[in-house]
Amino acid sequence: MGMVRITLSDCYCLHTCGYVDIWEYTRGHVMQRTEKQEFTTSRGTRFMGISLLLGLPTLLIFSFLLSPADDNMDDAVRLIYVHVPMAVFAYVAIIITGIGSVFYLWKKSRWWDTVAHASAEIGLIFCGLVLVTGSIWGRPTWNTWWEWGDVRLVTTLVLFLMILGYLALRQVPANPDLKAKRASVVGIIAAVNIPIVNRSVEWWENSTLHQKSSLTDGKLENLTLFTLFLGFIIVGISYLWLMTHRFRVGWLTAEIEIAGISGVIEERLNEGNFGDGNSSYQQEDEVQ
Repeated sequence: MGMVRITLSDCYCLHTCGYVDIWEYTRGHVMQRTEKQEFTTSRGTRFMGISLLLGLPTLLIFSFLLSPADDNMDDAVRLIYVHVPMAVFAYVAIIITGIGSVFYLWKKSRWWDTVAHASAEIGLIFCGLVLVTGSIWGRPTWNTWWEWGDVRLVTTLVLFLMILGYLALRQVPANPDLKAKRASVVGIIAAVNIPIVNRSVEWWENSTLHQKSSLTDGKLENLTLFTLFLGFIIVGISYLWLMTHRFRVGWLTAEIEIAGISGVIEERLNEGNFGDGNSSYQQEDEVQ
C-alpha cells in the first residue's frame, strides 16, 4: 500500500473523531524507533545551565561595579563586555551554519542540515543583539543611533537579513530536501560574508565610525580585559547550551516528520480501524 497524504484539517478531523491520537501515537512510535529519551537535557546541558546561572550575575557585577569607566567613552564602554563577545559568537554560529550547509550538500546528511539550521537560529538572535547593543552604544559615543554610511553597521545588517532569509526559506512549503538545498546555498553565502563584516573597518576605514580592534593591539588591560574574557566565556557557554538543545529539538522534530502522520494513518489502516474491508464505514454500508 502506498503512503497516504493528509492535510492538517484531516488530522484534526481524525483526532476529534477518535480514530487517531496523532501526537501521542506519533511520539510513541518515534521514541520506540529511535530509542531516544523524550527530553533534550543531559549532564552536559545541566552543567552548562548551572554555569550560566552562576556566570551571568558574576559578569554583571564585574561589568557594572568592578570594571573601570573609559577615559573617552565613560560608562558606555561597559557594553563592550556583551557587544563584542556576542558579535564574535554570531560569526561563529553563522560560520557553523555555512560548514553544515556545505557538508549537507556534499553528504546529503540530515545531521549536518540540523546542525546548520540550529546554529542559524542562534546566529540570528546573536546578530540581532549585536545590532541592538551597537545602536545603544553608538548613541552616547557617536551621537546617533544608526549611521547608514558606516560600513560595519550596514554589512552586519545585511548578514542579519541573510540569516533571516535562510530561516524564511525553511518555512516555504516544499519538499524537505529541496528546502534544505535552497537554505544551504543561502547559509554558505552568509558565511562567506563574515570576513567582509569582520575586516570592513580595515578595508574601508574612511567609511566607518567603528574603531579598530582594541583586543589585539594591547590597549585593554587588567580588570577590563579580564571582564571582557569573562564575557566571552559566558556568551560561549550560552551558544553551546542553546545549540545543544536546539539541535536535539530539531532532530526529534525531523524524526516525527519522517515517521509522518501518513505513516501513522497507514498503520491504522493496516490494523483495520478504518479504510479497509473491515472498517466501521463499510460495515454500516453492508447493514444498510
